[in-house]
Amino acid sequence: MLLIECPYCGVERPELEFRCGGEAHIARPEDPSGKTDEEWAEFLYMRTNTKGVYAERWRHIHGCGRFFNAVRDTVSDKFLKIYKAGEPMPDLASLAKEAGK
Repeated sequence: MLLIECPYCGVERPELEFRCGGEAHIARPEDPSGKTDEEWAEFLYMRTNTKGVYAERWRHIHGCGRFFNAVRDTVSDKFLKIYKAGEPMPDLASLAKEAGK
């Protein structure tokens, strides 16, 4: 079982208290009505789905209920960095290098 530390609560809890919300730092279109069906489908459904170091959005559903971001190695399931929503994405290459990837 994975243990995840909520950056808001400051406690490390089992992964069962959290839900992954997919790729982090996806910018929503400023004018969705101006997008074609193909562009809208691209925004809604297409994600990077990287093997290795990947930035994800998580929610502490059985705790504070807040969203946060995490950088996780999808191969080993190891969390490399957890940070609050709204904070800039860390350099993934540096985190991968520090983790020996």
